[in-house]
Amino acid sequence: MKLIPYLQLNGNAREAIGFYEKVFHAENLGVITFGEMPADPDSPFPEDAKDLVAHATIRVEESVLMFSDTFPGQPAEEGNLLTICVTINNADKARQIFEVLQDGGQVEMPLSETSFSPAYGVIKDKFGVTFQIYTEGYQG
Repeated sequence: MKLIPYLQLNGNAREAIGFYEKVFHAENLGVITFGEMPADPDSPFPEDAKDLVAHATIRVEESVLMFSDTFPGQPAEEGNLLTICVTINNADKARQIFEVLQDGGQVEMPLSETSFSPAYGVIKDKFGVTFQIYTEGYQG
């Protein structure tokens, strides 16, 4: 299991990625935009959000930082700019962690299968810390 800092920004994630690449001599491991995500006809992305960063990762020596722009319509605010991405390779363990974090917490996205993970969800714990539970397994 890995705990990875995940920065959520207000439309300037791509700029931040370039800045941190320069600062830390980081390797860009990839950027996915909202426009590249699988389409959901029930909730399409606004046209002006299609070029925003849905997910990106840079490697800084032995560490990684993950980034995204906030989901369209949900601005980043002080307190939610940084989340912790719990990266795990076991969906059952992911469910256990998610369930424990629910005690006194608030589910922001139920843990479920997505196009990029067999078990992904977002939860704010009772201390106000937001965790993304990401189960590895899909190669996209």
